[in-house]
Amino acid sequence: MNHCAPSLCPACGARNDCALADPASADRACWCYSVSIDPQVLRALPEALRNKACLCPRCAQVLDQLPTQNR
Repeated sequence: MNHCAPSLCPACGARNDCALADPASADRACWCYSVSIDPQVLRALPEALRNKACLCPRCAQVLDQLPTQNR
């Protein structure tokens, strides 16, 4: 998949809930700042899609690290 919108997961195309991609919350830290994403997950993305947008929590494989309200 080739999703380039900053609010969409580059892996699956779902909303990624990125705080920085939403002008209303761009002054707050993104949920990804408080989790540890396995580098293997990031390396699995095609190089052209890396560092373009947040993965969604499901694709980042961090659901167990997030507070319940962020799931």
